[in-house]
Amino acid sequence: MRKLEIDVGYLRSTLLELLAIPSPAGLTDEIVHYTGGQLDSIGVPYELTRRGTIRGILKRTLPERRRGSPACAIVAHLDTLGAMVRAVKPTGRLALMPIGTWSSRWAEGGRVTLFTDQGRYRGSVLPLKASGHVYNEEIDSQPVNWAQLELRIDQPIDSAGDVAALGIQVGDFVAFDANPEVLDNGYIVSRYLDNKAGVAALLAALKAVVDSGAEVPMDCHPVFTLSEEVGSGARAVIEEDVSEVIGVDIGPVAAGQGAREYGVTIPLMDSAGPHDYHLTRKLLRMCAEHGIPSHRDVFPFYHSDAGSAVSAGADVRTALLCFGTDATHGYERTHVETLKHLAELLAIYIQCGPTVPGDRERRRDSVESFSHQLDAQQLAPVGGTSLPEVGELIDLPEARSREEAPDASPQEP
Repeated sequence: MRKLEIDVGYLRSTLLELLAIPSPAGLTDEIVHYTGGQLDSIGVPYELTRRGTIRGILKRTLPERRRGSPACAIVAHLDTLGAMVRAVKPTGRLALMPIGTWSSRWAEGGRVTLFTDQGRYRGSVLPLKASGHVYNEEIDSQPVNWAQLELRIDQPIDSAGDVAALGIQVGDFVAFDANPEVLDNGYIVSRYLDNKAGVAALLAALKAVVDSGAEVPMDCHPVFTLSEEVGSGARAVIEEDVSEVIGVDIGPVAAGQGAREYGVTIPLMDSAGPHDYHLTRKLLRMCAEHGIPSHRDVFPFYHSDAGSAVSAGADVRTALLCFGTDATHGYERTHVETLKHLAELLAIYIQCGPTVPGDRERRRDSVESFSHQLDAQQLAPVGGTSLPEVGELIDLPEARSREEAPDASPQEP
């Protein structure tokens, strides 16, 4: 197990290519084609579900395959936030419904592409009161919600009939421009770094493992899901051979959070509950041993593919690896070094075996070989206060019966 060299040029160019492909949840076929092509070029075979979720197959390279050896899965989602046409107004403006959970505050002013069944149109998302020359200070008092926004299509439209003539209908997808900018100092600013930056880091890690010829001690399945932003994600794609799942996703940087725009952020808990004790600590140890900066955090309002796998009933250990990002689900910013560190850690993880050796067996008939989270010293009593026996404090029925029948043999506790 060693730290591998990450092709940062490949990581950066792959991220920009991913950002160029619109992929709001529900409109993801094209980005599936792109990601499959990347896996083909790297040399990682894969299989697709009916809807297009990709399950890569990186086979173990050790000569003898142990009976019951489990696999691991590393999951990143290809879908992004977006919107859909909810209604056509008499004015020809379009009401929108968000795809995924995000504030209309970040949609306002966005340039977008609307996809019809036959073509596409460009437009802007505007507040209902969009002209200061007309509404003056009323602009500043408008509520922040999706009902206060509308889509203006850049075509000669004055009525709902004009919209219908263009083939625009309720249910058409709206994709917001990513507008990426990569600065000379390494900062990357764009919409939809969630989770295209995570996908790029995972692809870069796979490329490093394959190019280096590093040994892979257990089968590894890079999985690319299509519906994480709407809550389902990895619910139906984790096979029974998988014993542990690593989610790769965005880490919110904000006051009070531990995530940072450098190093790797490892949350110990999110809204689905704590991640696996042993797997998270293993990842933290890997960072320390290989000089990768790491940050611990907990996310109070956060959902991931790892959580989806567990909620679907998968008997797996889970952890989450994040690239720290400012203004998540808005105008996001991260740093290329963060993505490099994330790819390095993923490449190291792929070279490891099962986190707990006993996980090689799917079922155990005894706790003898089961793991421990706490040792004897941690479980020892703290302080010198001892509690009295309850029987000394309360006249229990059992104690009274013994006093009434002193010759009776004492019963086992």
